[in-house]
Amino acid sequence: MPVAIVTGASRGFGRALATDLAKDGWHLVLDARGAEALAVAAYELQPLGIEVRALAGDVVHPGHRSRLVDEARRLGGPDLLVLNAGALGPSPLPTLDTLDPGALADLLAVNVVSQLALVQAALPALRRARGTVVALSSDAAVEGYQGWGAYGATKAALDTLMAVLGAEEPGLSAYAFDPGDMRTDMHQAAFPDEDISDRPEPEAAAVPALRRLLEEAPPSGRYRAAALLAP
Repeated sequence: MPVAIVTGASRGFGRALATDLAKDGWHLVLDARGAEALAVAAYELQPLGIEVRALAGDVVHPGHRSRLVDEARRLGGPDLLVLNAGALGPSPLPTLDTLDPGALADLLAVNVVSQLALVQAALPALRRARGTVVALSSDAAVEGYQGWGAYGATKAALDTLMAVLGAEEPGLSAYAFDPGDMRTDMHQAAFPDEDISDRPEPEAAAVPALRRLLEEAPPSGRYRAAALLAP
């Protein structure tokens, strides 16, 4: 059975994707900072008869990244690495004239540097499996929205890393995946005073779009959920 590492898997998109993969028989190594929520997510997958390793921790820590990859190796993988864990940054979203450079540096460490380090740790096994790396992107990486400078900059940098990874590792599939708006805790934090109930749940569109991407396996690149689901 294939093996996937899914970070940020205790809620939102990561949890929905893990559930969908588990239903198709994928073995999973799951990560999140919140131990209790992660344990609940892993427990709910047990009836599906797959192997689940739930490791609470922060991907900015080298030891935690090593543990994720080691657990995936014990299961025979990884075949898929999903870089979903990340941070929004300051909330409410600050404009650039008030953005703390230190906050931007912290956000880059989480959303870019730690993601690259996890790819590097998993790369030997991914090469053997001719596997796939998926990094969660955002339309803020390619569009200019007021207040989204810090988060968008980190996602633009992550997009570039995926583009270069695809060029340097032709045996792998490297995707920057833009899921579009979703009803998640992070999206709510970006709009703390707004009702976001009109946004779709992750399992309604974003997860099916990513599964289509994985099944069709087009060339490495940047893909939008809306385009993948278009007729």
